[in-house]
Amino acid sequence: MAERIGYITRVQSFSACHRLHSPDLSDEENKKVYGKCNNPNGHGHNYKVEVTVRGKIDAETGMVMNLTDLKRCIEDVIMTPLDHKNLDKDVPYFSTVVSTTENLAVYIWDHMVREVPEGLLYEIKIHETDKNIVVYRGE
Repeated sequence: MAERIGYITRVQSFSACHRLHSPDLSDEENKKVYGKCNNPNGHGHNYKVEVTVRGKIDAETGMVMNLTDLKRCIEDVIMTPLDHKNLDKDVPYFSTVVSTTENLAVYIWDHMVREVPEGLLYEIKIHETDKNIVVYRGE
């Protein structure tokens, strides 16, 4: 019988604030590039993150990955360090990296790939708003 490949996606929401500001740009350039998102007091989002794993459907368990394990990974990687936080001030990674949603997806990928079984992480999709969505696949 041929191996079957499945995809599992778990969705998690969290709230955080940030300010888009690059230390490599002048204040004027930051205002021009980031507009209202460069507000010195920051702004917030209710992010929705979709974490997708891809792998063989195990013949014995019928699973690609145990959802309880995936839920724990999401709690450890997303909820604990990011929920109700100021990304720029509370997450050390963003002290030197601009907290765009693209970079947030990279951050989540880099931490999630260490938590899920090797080779299973397929995609991180972040809905910053209903209209702005970022997808990252570790490339």
